[in-house]
Amino acid sequence: MSRIYHLLDFCRAERHWLLDTIETLVRLESPTTDKAAVDRCGAELSSRLEAIGGRVTRLTRADRGDHLLAEFGCGPSQLLLLGHFDTVWPAGQLERMPFVNTEGRLHGPGIFDMKGGIAIGMLATRALLETDVRSSHRIVMLWTTDEEVGSATSRQAIEEEARRSEAVLVLEPSLPGGALKTSRKGCGQYEMVVRGIAAHAGVDPAKGASAIHELAHQICGLHRIPELAPGISLNVGLIAGGSRPNVVAEEARAVIDARAATRDEMELIDGSIRRQQTHDPRVRLEVSGGFERPPLERSGEVARLYNRAREIAGELGFDLPEGATGGGSDGNFTAAVGVPTLDGLGAVGDGAHALHEHVDVESLPVRAALVAGLLATL
Repeated sequence: MSRIYHLLDFCRAERHWLLDTIETLVRLESPTTDKAAVDRCGAELSSRLEAIGGRVTRLTRADRGDHLLAEFGCGPSQLLLLGHFDTVWPAGQLERMPFVNTEGRLHGPGIFDMKGGIAIGMLATRALLETDVRSSHRIVMLWTTDEEVGSATSRQAIEEEARRSEAVLVLEPSLPGGALKTSRKGCGQYEMVVRGIAAHAGVDPAKGASAIHELAHQICGLHRIPELAPGISLNVGLIAGGSRPNVVAEEARAVIDARAATRDEMELIDGSIRRQQTHDPRVRLEVSGGFERPPLERSGEVARLYNRAREIAGELGFDLPEGATGGGSDGNFTAAVGVPTLDGLGAVGDGAHALHEHVDVESLPVRAALVAGLLATL
């Protein structure tokens, strides 16, 4: 029997501990914008990290929950396990989405995205501390509290820890079928504001310059940008403007979600949006914003990590597909600073940000063994 399979035996034997950890974290609701609630969840998580041998440092933040950094072992180099314990769900969501275990699925707010992944990372680390399979690296966990709103207060810590690491394993949920995420699109947001000239729509329409009409032209131009490259997507998700039906609109604005599969596409989008020309020379066009997360591209190093994970999965008796996603994660930051990053190693399930959010129970120990195998062999 392979050493890797010993890890699976351990993780299956600790199934009760794994499920208890997940339930405890899910019942401690942690909406990103509620610092007190997030810190209550963080206090419990910190206690559990210390109980399994972690040296925990709290990275305090004034307006967001405190991030947690936990170190295990004392190797000369480190591997980083990365994830977040904030969720998109408001306080009280447990009443609508109770924690239940039914038909092989665990349900609850934040269980798939991504408290199940945190518990998987913890059990994987326990497997290396409590069996004869060891890692030659120090294992560092960074669990953050603002990923769901852009990671503004955690990005610096994420990038600093990534630069200290040989590789980053991101415990975000898997793609359908348990597939790992070997590429993610970069994510940006822009605001376009049009300043027009107000006038009476019935008496003096020619004296006006409609900001709304101009914005309509601009939106048509924006929707031609995805034709420039296959990995580009744009969505004008919010528009607002005008004051009354009988007034030529003086101002209008749009908020645009932008996605790019590569850095070149990211720069192409940015330049194209900022070079938009006005249709009516009397109006002014203002563009703000930009890309917040760079793309996670499928580099040779990412492919190497994936191939190693697939080999371990084969030893454990299952196939491990890969895929791409248009959504971003904190793994985008770690890949962008040049550190090999493998994402989607967390729970198998479905329903991120949706009422049917759940994880597959039987796959949880297997995912923990997969992560443990990576930590042991990288």
